[in-house]
Amino acid sequence: MAGSKGSKVLVVKSTVQPGKFTVKEAGNPTPLTRPTTQANAIAKAIPMAKANQGELVIQGRDGKFRDSDSYGNDPNPPKDKKH
Repeated sequence: MAGSKGSKVLVVKSTVQPGKFTVKEAGNPTPLTRPTTQANAIAKAIPMAKANQGELVIQGRDGKFRDSDSYGNDPNPPKDKKH
């Protein structure tokens, strides 16, 4: 499970298996999960980001980061129109 409070949890393309995704913590090169589908990686990453009160960042199939969600305590949150 991801460690430090407020850290970013990343859903990124796997470097081992093309077409698969894995969950990593920012600053830690070791994956937290095995390569899987993007949907499964997101499902595993959300509870980790919530537990850390951090941010979830999702990489798309094209390599660009496509979405992010913050699960921390933000005293002045932006008006999120996506979720």
